[in-house]
Amino acid sequence: MFERPINLKDSSETTLHDESRQGEALILENTGQYTGRKLYIESYGCAMNFSDSEIVASIMQDMGFETTSQYKEADVIFINTCSIRDNAEQRVRNRLREFGAAKNKRPGMTIGVLGCMAERLKSKFLEEEKLVDIVIGPDSYRDLPNLIAQSDDGIRAVNVLLSREETYADISPVRLNSNGISAFVSIMRGCDNMCSFCVVPFTRGRERSRDPHSIVQEARELFENGYREVTLLGQNVDSYKWGGTASPPAPLQERGENELQDENDPNSLSFGEGRGEALNFAGLLELVAQINPLLRVRFSTSHPKDITDEVLHTMKKYENICNHIHLPVQSGNSRVLELMNRTYTREWYIERIDTIKKLILDCAVSTDIIIGFCTETEEEHQDTLSLMDYAQFDFAYMYTYSERPGT
Repeated sequence: MFERPINLKDSSETTLHDESRQGEALILENTGQYTGRKLYIESYGCAMNFSDSEIVASIMQDMGFETTSQYKEADVIFINTCSIRDNAEQRVRNRLREFGAAKNKRPGMTIGVLGCMAERLKSKFLEEEKLVDIVIGPDSYRDLPNLIAQSDDGIRAVNVLLSREETYADISPVRLNSNGISAFVSIMRGCDNMCSFCVVPFTRGRERSRDPHSIVQEARELFENGYREVTLLGQNVDSYKWGGTASPPAPLQERGENELQDENDPNSLSFGEGRGEALNFAGLLELVAQINPLLRVRFSTSHPKDITDEVLHTMKKYENICNHIHLPVQSGNSRVLELMNRTYTREWYIERIDTIKKLILDCAVSTDIIIGFCTETEEEHQDTLSLMDYAQFDFAYMYTYSERPGT
């Protein structure tokens, strides 16, 4: 139906991932470590892919690469890919053919596929179609120096191993967004929800949450560097849970003098020795909101079964948490939702909408909708339309169903 987000209301407060940036080339600042090699990287898909490209950019910058906006000038071309719909994959394949034509004129050029298509189609890319030199999955970006070295030696290189631990918490991303105002902060990776239409659990692995200390420190450093808005990012942010070896940091107002010497010093942020409780998303959201009242905080994406009243009360408590929730419904019919394995009903979703509007006045709500899911009838489609009318969404991504292998 539609492949671009549709603004259902005139709401300046609703800011989602901008799909007009699909295929946008990443440009890095020259750090003075330039080795003479040039990188071209472009990204497709969800906000997490764009965030991952920032991690890749940081690794490549440490290797001395400088970026170019012209792929024909590049020594290394990376394309960060999406597998969620077939047309997204076809768009990437067309780009790879263009890159291949450039490589025919410059045989020393290296072409690499990153992200979800790399995880799903590694054999086709490397062995059957021979479109690329490097294939690297979302959990293997630390291995880029080794893979590029293999490619330089004429060896086709691949690493698509999924990890139960990798969060790239210690890598400072190079920011894609050149406005210097808003930035993504990844808080978790992977997904445990086995929605029947979605390949993400197979291409990004199981959920694992990032150390809250590193999240708060990254957000604080962004604020100190002039950024005024952060988006906490995950496939399902509301399932964030930190229960690692370190205890979570306590809210600022609850810390004693020995726990926080200077609220402006990120190094003084303590986990609070002796605190054994886990930190959920509401707690993390509060910690980030407390960094500075001038730092606007957003988050994406929420799952209807996981967004809690505690999160809503936290949003209501802090004026700098933006009144916007992206809450994908996918369908307004309970039978179709069951087929999708969404684990909630139409009635459950409506209750969540009612609670949001009751607790947070003027909260913008956006959504995702799939049209034409397997066996969906016209009557069931009308249920989706009636739910849209009831919820009065401010914004929506609407797609025709695209069957993917393995789903």
